[in-house]
Amino acid sequence: MIRVPSRWIVALALVAAVPLAAAPLAAPQVAGNIRLQTLAPEASPWVGALRQMGAIWQKATGNRVKLIVNAGNIPSDKSAIDRMGLGGIEAATLFIAGLGEIDDAFNVFGIPFFYESDAELEYVQRQLQPMLDQKLAARHYKMLNWGNGGWVRLFSKMPLRTLPEIKGAKLYTTAGDDRNVQWYKQNGFNAVPLATSAIAFNLKNPIGLINATPSPPAYALAAGFYKDANYMLDVKLGPFTAGTVITEKAWAKISPDDQKAMLAAAAAMEAQVNSSAPALDAKNIDEMKKAGLNIVSVDDKTLAECKKKAAELALTQRGFLVPPSVFDAALGARDAFRKGAR
Repeated sequence: MIRVPSRWIVALALVAAVPLAAAPLAAPQVAGNIRLQTLAPEASPWVGALRQMGAIWQKATGNRVKLIVNAGNIPSDKSAIDRMGLGGIEAATLFIAGLGEIDDAFNVFGIPFFYESDAELEYVQRQLQPMLDQKLAARHYKMLNWGNGGWVRLFSKMPLRTLPEIKGAKLYTTAGDDRNVQWYKQNGFNAVPLATSAIAFNLKNPIGLINATPSPPAYALAAGFYKDANYMLDVKLGPFTAGTVITEKAWAKISPDDQKAMLAAAAAMEAQVNSSAPALDAKNIDEMKKAGLNIVSVDDKTLAECKKKAAELALTQRGFLVPPSVFDAALGARDAFRKGAR
């Protein structure tokens, strides 16, 4: 449990023959600037939502908390985590790969075809939240909110429809996670680890290291690499989820009342981003289609075969990329949702 210092300090002085008097109340805690880093491009909707949340923070706390968002100019989520560890920034909005750098438990939200809808994902997140909060607290972080960035599709420089074709592609994966690369290679994929910032350059380059990458439409549009990887497999591979975390040290400097106001604004941002994600996906895909993106469709039989194989691959992540207890908890929550739990 994070301990927050008292908002007020009262000093008592006893002077002979003088009445008891109380010292003046101390000034409210001032947390100052909360510097937040994110890989999300400046033009992305997530950055706009973060800035809006920051404006609410500043007003609700009487200027005691100011959010400074630095977007898109880091090579990876890991660099943001390292900067938090060194005190260079206080907060970060991290994608699943980054959250997984903090704790393997978050990898459960990156399993392909594990989730079928936004509602299902949000239900599993709610059920696992107490466990995830404990894991973050053990590493001196607090989670402020989740963010839904739409559904990941596969963008490539050539049409890809079947699992064998996808395995034959030079497929981007996040650099820095050797186990993730190992998992891909053990299952027959030609995974190429790169910094996220290197995706667009390598897709544009005729002899680039990759020719395909999973991405939500919003990121593909904002980063512009859909112009080079101009084929999109019209299959939802999985949700593109992010989470905003703040260091325990920075959070402890904020008064309980201001913390409450900040969490309310963070929850409102989460609800706003989650509710707008489906329409945003459709809008972004339509915009890219008008600019030349080719949509690659698959028939029902091919999709069913792909999902069946993906379910088998998901089990190989249990105990390797995802702790067994977390995998089992997520699977139980997901199956409960499919049986009607809400």
